[in-house]
Amino acid sequence: MAKSIVAALQIGALPGGKDETLEQILSWEDAIRDSGAALVVMPEALLGGYPKGEGFGTQLGYRLPEGREAFARYFANAIDVPGAETEALAGLSARTGANLVIGVIERAGSTLYCTVLYFDPQAGLLGKHRKLMPTGTERLIWGKGDGSTLPVFDTQVGKLGAVVCWENMMPLLRTAMYAKGVEVWCAPTVDEREMWQVSMRHIAHEGRCFVVSACQVQASPNQLGVEIANWPGDRPLIAGGSVIVGPMGDVLAGPLRGEAGLLTAQIDTDELIRARYDYDVVGHYARPDVFELSVDERAKPGVRFNS
Repeated sequence: MAKSIVAALQIGALPGGKDETLEQILSWEDAIRDSGAALVVMPEALLGGYPKGEGFGTQLGYRLPEGREAFARYFANAIDVPGAETEALAGLSARTGANLVIGVIERAGSTLYCTVLYFDPQAGLLGKHRKLMPTGTERLIWGKGDGSTLPVFDTQVGKLGAVVCWENMMPLLRTAMYAKGVEVWCAPTVDEREMWQVSMRHIAHEGRCFVVSACQVQASPNQLGVEIANWPGDRPLIAGGSVIVGPMGDVLAGPLRGEAGLLTAQIDTDELIRARYDYDVVGHYARPDVFELSVDERAKPGVRFNS
């Protein structure tokens, strides 16, 4: 169907860890079903958490024992893919009839990845995308994804792809995803800034696609009873800002700030052809005689056994 309802579920990881957070996600089942949403996008690192302000005991040139303990706790709170949590999310997708796109912290061996998982009401876990480039000190705790997890899926709402947080500002990644035919661009994030809103509108306008961005919302350090270095005690750690944007850059819903909620909008993918009439960045507006992008989609394991 060309017309469908899409949603961004703005919630945050809870202090009690992944079990408590999963319960929170599942508690939105009735709201998702009542909304009629065929797609629900959830924030970056929702299951597993985004430890904003945590230094993991690292100074340039050395690491402190307490940082190793902090990482061990973080690792224990990550999820296996597939695993018990993915089974629960597949069940939620099946019961609500909605495709789900959700940010998790994925364990693979002894490495953590900031990953986005895709769920389908009939097929369950469809696949995943691992964040290609962790930002700043995220590189202390997350590995880098490779080109083998850049999927686009045909779903009930159209061709679906996901790009995480500041990956959205990588021009070549955007171009690759546009070339894959993304119609509904999912952007899980923890970026609460006004500039994020600008980026989401730009991507929708540049790619002539619908954009659904879901941001976490987190209370202030004072409300959580913690101290975060160089962060005001009364300022929310993450203030939200989930938004849904149309293919000409027009805001369809949001931004939702400062509270949990299910943000919805109706989209019509038939609009995309009209939007691309005068601008198709990887089609008639491209200049392949001048510019060419090569994308390596091979998996790049650290060790490869040939037998």
